[in-house]
Amino acid sequence: MLNLSTEIGIDLGTASVLVFVRGKGIVISEPSVVALEKDTNRVLAVGEEARRMIGRTPGNIVAVRPLKDGVIADYDVTETMLRHFISKVTPKPRLFKPKVIVCVPSGVTSVEKRAVLEAAMQAGAKHTSLIEEPMAAAIGAGLNITEPSGNMIVDIGGGTTDIAIISLGGIVVSDSLRVGGDKFDEAIMRYIKKMYNLMIGERTAEEIKIKIGSAYPQGEGKSMEIRGRDLVTGLPRTIEFTSADTFQAMSEPITTIVDGIKAVLERCPPELASDIVDKGIIMTGGGSLLYGFTKLLSEDTGIPIHLAEDPLSCVALGTGKVLECLDSFRNGIIVGSRSV
Repeated sequence: MLNLSTEIGIDLGTASVLVFVRGKGIVISEPSVVALEKDTNRVLAVGEEARRMIGRTPGNIVAVRPLKDGVIADYDVTETMLRHFISKVTPKPRLFKPKVIVCVPSGVTSVEKRAVLEAAMQAGAKHTSLIEEPMAAAIGAGLNITEPSGNMIVDIGGGTTDIAIISLGGIVVSDSLRVGGDKFDEAIMRYIKKMYNLMIGERTAEEIKIKIGSAYPQGEGKSMEIRGRDLVTGLPRTIEFTSADTFQAMSEPITTIVDGIKAVLERCPPELASDIVDKGIIMTGGGSLLYGFTKLLSEDTGIPIHLAEDPLSCVALGTGKVLECLDSFRNGIIVGSRSV
């Protein structure tokens, strides 16, 4: 039978939204930000255009990130954002509503799952299914999750770090930490405020993390000039910040992630543990790109660590593969669904 509705996979992340359309691949990769007019709640911009407004808006405009720690913090704004992205990739006029698969962190509550399903349905989907992020990341990274053999995946996103051991198409042991790229940014902002009496914004902190951020004590030997507001004089000031400083700044969230990975390994059945020692741990998500993270983890766990081929897109690519053969994946992988 001819399928006339668009099939869409959405990686609904705290930091960014990636949209996969069956037959086309990833067509949208934009920040999860919506710019609103304060008094009327009118949407002014969504995605990249809205992100450019963060920290630079006049009093009557506010740039909102509707997802916090991997879950919906502002339902209405999330629905608006989903509607915007879904309408961008569905043909006009829209005669057939799209089928949508959305990723959620492992360990979300039934209330949080229902909020995501409801938001996607309100945004115009005909049928919505949910899939857990580590499962989508593993499929997107090219792991064969259906065989009776252990695979371990660590997905470090903007709001959450999902750690899972997968075997026979199901999650055996998992944990979802409310720590990710956002916590790295916050840690850098706090450190610079405490050590240098300098106030910087979210975007500057993110730029520091991406350009010179290090998860390894010695750093990468890089440095950059940072401009901010002096908390003593109130005037703009510039300082020199090194990658070794970034390790000091981010050591707390990095340690939390390392401890979380060790805790999941401790709960792993012995048979699967030997598979993981042989195969290693696969890392995905933007946070895994932090310099020295794989080296630090390998030294701490004694297990080989591999970075996925395209860490940023693994979850979206995984939803795409599930879309393409939904029936063979349905058992155990879909964790919630709703139809019109």
